[in-house]
Amino acid sequence: MTARKQALLKRHRRHKRLALAVIAVVLLGCLALGPWWSAPLLALLVWLGHEAWFADHLFYSPRDNYSYQFPADTLVLGLHLEHGRLAAVELPPGELTLFLECRLRAGWLGRLLDPQVRLRAGDDGDRQDFERGVAGRRYVNLSGYAEALRRGELHLWTRFCRLQGELRLHVFAQHDLRSKSVMVIAPHADDAELAAFGLYSQAREASIVTLTQGEIEAGHYQRLGLDRQAAARLKGRLRTWDSLVTPLWGGVPPERCVQLGYYCLQLPAMRQTPEDTFGSRESGDSDVRSARRHNPLQLPGDVDGAPTWRNLVADLVALLEHFRPEVVVLPHPQIDPHADHVASTQALREALTLSQWQPELELLYANHLHDNDRWPMGPAEGGIALPPAIETPAPLVPWSPLLTPEQRLDKAMALGMQHDLLVPLLAKKRLRRAIQWLLAGRRWPRTGEDEFFRKAVRRHELFWISRRDEP
Repeated sequence: MTARKQALLKRHRRHKRLALAVIAVVLLGCLALGPWWSAPLLALLVWLGHEAWFADHLFYSPRDNYSYQFPADTLVLGLHLEHGRLAAVELPPGELTLFLECRLRAGWLGRLLDPQVRLRAGDDGDRQDFERGVAGRRYVNLSGYAEALRRGELHLWTRFCRLQGELRLHVFAQHDLRSKSVMVIAPHADDAELAAFGLYSQAREASIVTLTQGEIEAGHYQRLGLDRQAAARLKGRLRTWDSLVTPLWGGVPPERCVQLGYYCLQLPAMRQTPEDTFGSRESGDSDVRSARRHNPLQLPGDVDGAPTWRNLVADLVALLEHFRPEVVVLPHPQIDPHADHVASTQALREALTLSQWQPELELLYANHLHDNDRWPMGPAEGGIALPPAIETPAPLVPWSPLLTPEQRLDKAMALGMQHDLLVPLLAKKRLRRAIQWLLAGRRWPRTGEDEFFRKAVRRHELFWISRRDEP
C-alpha cells in the first residue's frame, strides 16, 4: 500500500471515529430523555443510512475538481448545448477518443441518488454516473459519438445534477491500436480480462503474461475441509488454469499464454532484494515451476524455480524477445496503487532496459484506484468517465476504444470463467446491496455478483498511451 493510500485511510478512519462518537452521544441522550424504543429505532435508521449512502470508500470530497493535464498539442473545442442537444462541431477524421470537460453540481436528490449524465444519438444511449453531492470539474466519455457530434445529433441531459459553465471537448486522434501485436501484462489471473479483454480479443495478435499464481486469501476453499496451506495451493492451481485457458475465449491460443507462477503480494519485496527468494505467504510453496507445467516455452526461471526478482526480470526479457509485441499493456503505476500492479510495471520496464526487442508504446490501465473503489461508477454497460485525479498527474493521453454489446457480453462471460470472481458474496455485502437497491436506486448486472462484473463490463475500455521514446 502506498503512503498516500495509507494517509487517506487514516483520515477516513479518523472521521469515522468522530462520527461514531457523535452518534453514541445522541443515542445516550435518547436513552436518558426519550422513550425506551427511541434509541434502538435511531440506531437502526443510522445504520440503514450508513449502508445506503455512506458505505462507499470515497477518500476525497465530491466537491473537489478533477485535475487533469493533457499534452499541449491536444485539440480542445468549445461546445454549446442547445435545447438538450450539442451543437454540431467539426472533428478530424479517423478513430477519436473524446472527453467532455464540464462542471457538475448535484441537486438535493443528487445527495441521495447517483448524479448522472445521459447521452443519446438515435437508438444508441449511454449513462455515466458521478459521486453523490458532486460539485466540480468532471470528464464525460463521448468516445464513439464522433459522427453524432459532427451532425449535431448528440443529445445530452442530466439527472440529479446540472451542468454549469462552459463545455470543452478534448479530442485525441489515434491510429487503431487493435491492428498491432499486443502483450498484456497481468499481475494476477483476471487482470488481463478486466482491463483489456475487448482489446486483446480484437488485436491482430495477442499474448497474455500472468505474473502470479493468485493463491492468497483462499478461505473460501477451506469449506472443502482443506487446511490453510492446501486451500491456498488449490486456489493457486485454479487461478493458474484460469490465466491460461480464459484467453482462448477471446481468440488467444494457449501457445501465446504464459503463467510465471510467482507469489501474490511478494513482488515488492522481491524488488527490494533481487537475489533473495520469496515463497508464498500462505501455501508454503517456494518453487514457481509447479505453476509452469503448461507453458509453451522454457524460461530462465525454469532453471532453479526460485521466486526472485532476478528471475522475474529475466523471464520478461525472454518473453519480450519471443513474442516481439508492438504494444505492451500494463498497470499504470501512479493511478493503480495495488502493490503487485506497481511492481509488475516496474519489472516490465526493467526488462525493457535489457531486452533487444523494444515495443513502440505502452498502454497503461487501472483496475484499482487510490480514492474511489466504485470507479467506474454507475451500472454495467455504461461508459467510463475519467477516474478521479485530485492530485494532478503527469500529462496523459487517453485511448478509449468502444465495445459493442456482443463484445461486452463476451467480456462478461470471460469474467465468469475466473474462479476468483465467482466466490459468493458475504451476507453483509448482500444485505448492503439490497438496502442500496431500495434506498439509493443502485443496480447490479445479472452476469455475476462480484463488483467487477459491474465495473469492468462497460461501453468502453480505458488506457493511457505512453510512447517508448518519451522520457
